[in-house]
Amino acid sequence: MNNIMVLGATSGAGKTTIAAMLCRHFASRGMRVSPFKSQNLSLNSYVTATGEEIGISQAYQAWACGTEPHWAMNPILLKPHGARGMQVVLKGRPLTNVGPDNPAPREMLRDAVVEAYGVIAARSDIVVLEGAGGAAEINLSDRDIANMATAEMADAPVVLVGDIDRGGVFAGLYGTFLLLPPERRKRIKAFIINRFRGDASILAPGIEKLEELTGIPCAGVLPLSRFRLPAEDSLDLGRDRGTVAGTGDGQVAWMESLEQLYTSSKEHLDYALLERIAGTG
Repeated sequence: MNNIMVLGATSGAGKTTIAAMLCRHFASRGMRVSPFKSQNLSLNSYVTATGEEIGISQAYQAWACGTEPHWAMNPILLKPHGARGMQVVLKGRPLTNVGPDNPAPREMLRDAVVEAYGVIAARSDIVVLEGAGGAAEINLSDRDIANMATAEMADAPVVLVGDIDRGGVFAGLYGTFLLLPPERRKRIKAFIINRFRGDASILAPGIEKLEELTGIPCAGVLPLSRFRLPAEDSLDLGRDRGTVAGTGDGQVAWMESLEQLYTSSKEHLDYALLERIAGTG
């Protein structure tokens, strides 16, 4: 199965938008493409044509692929409520409410992820997977079903994204790499620096050092853009998001904006490298 997974060094690093651009890229090459995010934590959702509820970003990524949203693109949707509780939406349908005294049924959730990926893979030439939060949340590693555990399930190569706008991007990328077990580090095939302001050439010494330390190439430095998908992560709520499109006419505007962003990204991202990583180049 040809696939590629986008993970972040932190929450809000820009995984969703980069995954959407990859969806658009592979679709523009005439491939059947599908997005996949095993677990999403968001109150911002979308109801598919057959009545299932998924994260809004997977709906937009589906449209970037030129296909309709499907429940299997996001089999687990967690909708926070109250101080520490959340509703679990499984395979598009409400399952249960969970909290400190009522933990999530993890085996059931893992089984749903495997089932959903099988559904998506069967209808696709390539799957663009997206992680959730940071890739090396070591306090949650035994419960992770959204990041490296999904990459292993799908046998997917990983592209790691760091957000330079918040600072500390080299430490974030290298720290994430080091915190992962050696067998998981091998899955990381490239890194991307996102939301840079100014002349990217000043990053060259840092990029060269990071490539030397990790043995992993940089696939590009993306400039800061006002384009955003609707907010899912709480870290994005305070960020200047520009114009955020909804469905209907807003969906058309969003697709036009994504097309412009994808076109401009060709100057900054090594899509040939990303194609080779995904097994399509």
